[in-house]
Amino acid sequence: MSSHKKDLQYMSIVNNILNNEEFLKIKKIEHHGISRYDHSLKVSYYSYKIAKILHLDYEQTAIGGLLHDFFLSPEDRTQSERIISVFTHPKQAVLTAKEQFNLTAKEEDMIRSHMFPINLSIPKYAESWIVSMVDKCVATNEFAFKFRFKLKYAYNFFLFFLISVMKI
Repeated sequence: MSSHKKDLQYMSIVNNILNNEEFLKIKKIEHHGISRYDHSLKVSYYSYKIAKILHLDYEQTAIGGLLHDFFLSPEDRTQSERIISVFTHPKQAVLTAKEQFNLTAKEEDMIRSHMFPINLSIPKYAESWIVSMVDKCVATNEFAFKFRFKLKYAYNFFLFFLISVMKI
């Protein structure tokens, strides 16, 4: 996704975040089969573009989208720790982002509510809804790409099973 680099307006909004030492640490954290950095960048840029088309606050949307998963976690987390993180990471991301940047109430809401309805923090702003929905679309696409070979294997196995049953 290099189109964001050509969008000078977008880059001027998020450049200070993209050059932040703490934020850059999420480049090393796996997230949906890619890095948490790449995932956050996709959510941010697509949310920014949608907010801009809808004449909403695209600057805050770009920032909120970029910081929505800004929390550090060890790679050796157990499966149960990863599951618990699904519910707790929005609060962690707000705290981490506030340590590094001055956030508006709207940006905090985008980060805190991006996991709605899994997390019960209901988005208060249209921009928060955009980040939440874009995050789900991007994550779904990333999961589909990550597991495509396993899905193809399951699909082929199912077809083989179906053909075998039909022969009986």
